[in-house]
Amino acid sequence: MTSEDTEDSLDALVDALVRSTFQVTGVLTRIGAENDLSLTQLRVFGILRDRRPRVTELAAYLGLDKSTMSGLIDRAERRGLLARGKNPHDGRAVEVFLTPAGRELTQRLYLEVRHTLAPALGRLRPEQREQLLGLLEPLLDPGGAQ
Repeated sequence: MTSEDTEDSLDALVDALVRSTFQVTGVLTRIGAENDLSLTQLRVFGILRDRRPRVTELAAYLGLDKSTMSGLIDRAERRGLLARGKNPHDGRAVEVFLTPAGRELTQRLYLEVRHTLAPALGRLRPEQREQLLGLLEPLLDPGGAQ
């Protein structure tokens, strides 16, 4: 394979990743808007599905400053979707977590996103889904390049 072939292959891959991002982002943006949530708020709920990060960790993960993150959390707290609490191992640290209402909303939205993306994903055979998942995992690893 020549360097030109490698560049063409890389360009095609970047194009496909960008197009798939646009497709998924479009779905998330629409579903978020229907529930009076921004794309960033959806990202927060997605992160909180399985963890209780500190406010600063959440802000860093999303690439936001702490004051912007605090504003997002404040709005979600007023809606009863998120809460803040002390870390049981470090009383100085404040963690963010989903309330029961936030957990229910997050699950409902996840199912809606899954339902919306299912027709496209259904065009893949089961072994292709597994292959795609295996190929994407190294790209999605937080320790990898971003």
